[in-house]
Amino acid sequence: MPPRRRGASGFRGVRVRPSGRFTAEIRAGGFRLTLGTYNTPELAARAYDAAAWRFRRPGHDMNFPDVESLEEAEFLAPPPCLVDDEDRRRHRQVQRRIAIAERDEQLMRQWRAQFPNDVDNTDAFFANLRAQRRSNRRHRRAVAAFELENPNTTWTENDPRWEDIWTETTSDDE
Repeated sequence: MPPRRRGASGFRGVRVRPSGRFTAEIRAGGFRLTLGTYNTPELAARAYDAAAWRFRRPGHDMNFPDVESLEEAEFLAPPPCLVDDEDRRRHRQVQRRIAIAERDEQLMRQWRAQFPNDVDNTDAFFANLRAQRRSNRRHRRAVAAFELENPNTTWTENDPRWEDIWTETTSDDE
């Protein structure tokens, strides 16, 4: 059987992602196991070699034939990039900030369209915006109060919309 072709990265088990990063993966028992995404093809190839050693692959399946043991391959391989709850929390926080910035830009475009010649007249625009928010809060409270009185409500006990009832009425005066 002829040797396997090596991909565009030049290493066995390493593929180039559209982002320019490199993914290491290995096939085992009919499954393709993704080993991680790395910044350089050499790091991805090291990760592939460590996995190949674990699966007891022959030496000609390795990218770096100078590695002589599993311990050495694992020592040279980069640590896997694990996504944990803290990473997810940071990602959500960044996405929230991006959404706020986009909303700010949208409001600025709306303001410029409404007041093309009067740059200093921001009071009317933001007063209108506060009135809309106040109206939305009142509407949400009315809906929540209706659901509270309705015995056939579809809201669960933990639904965040219940909080609209319990917020203080003084917040309307903001």
